[in-house]
Amino acid sequence: MRRPTPLRLLAAASALGSAVLAGEAGAQGVIIDQGRFSIHVEGREVGHEEFVIRRAGLGSNDALYASGVVTITHPESQEIRPLLRADPRTGAGAEYQASVTGKDAAEIRIGTSGRRYVASIRSALGAEDREFQARETRVIEVGVAHHYYFVRGEREGREIHVLEPRSRRQFTMLAGESRDEELRLGPNVVSARRVELAHEEDIRLVWYDRQGRVLRVEIPALSWVAERTDLVG
Repeated sequence: MRRPTPLRLLAAASALGSAVLAGEAGAQGVIIDQGRFSIHVEGREVGHEEFVIRRAGLGSNDALYASGVVTITHPESQEIRPLLRADPRTGAGAEYQASVTGKDAAEIRIGTSGRRYVASIRSALGAEDREFQARETRVIEVGVAHHYYFVRGEREGREIHVLEPRSRRQFTMLAGESRDEELRLGPNVVSARRVELAHEEDIRLVWYDRQGRVLRVEIPALSWVAERTDLVG
């Protein structure tokens, strides 16, 4: 099996993402969205997620960089630091890396080679190199809410190719019913568009505002909810 190609762009993006999370504004890109989610499982708050999505580069180097930190405190401590480089027109993932500490610790690096993703994964189980199909695929990591930004424009009936790096899963989700409704965020009630994504019995509900920002993500089968807290006045 082939080894992953060098991830030079990811290295540069990592520096960008780290700087943004540290609050260092620079001239390297434009912030598309930045914020914080609270994470609940079975109604109990178990952690939070901080993230930033930037657009940087010109011409063929134009890209979206999404970086964040997911901190879980219950029932076991875990920290996930994902960094994604995506096509600004389609939302398809180009390169990805994630560092997981605590529960299920791992290091993941993914790059593209033609019509394939090549992945290098290091964990307590050992080292593994894997390949996945790359066909306008969205990278949506397990437990990372801001990745749903990259499916915000999908129309009802559209098939979405998804890669979940940590679970090593690749599957197709169907964009289902979309409807406008009011969503309560803390003391505020905001106008939102709710989109349903489905893969067999795996249903995911995502609420977006008029700017395409992710407000809430719910996975009923896991009793998992991520909800924006930075937009609460």
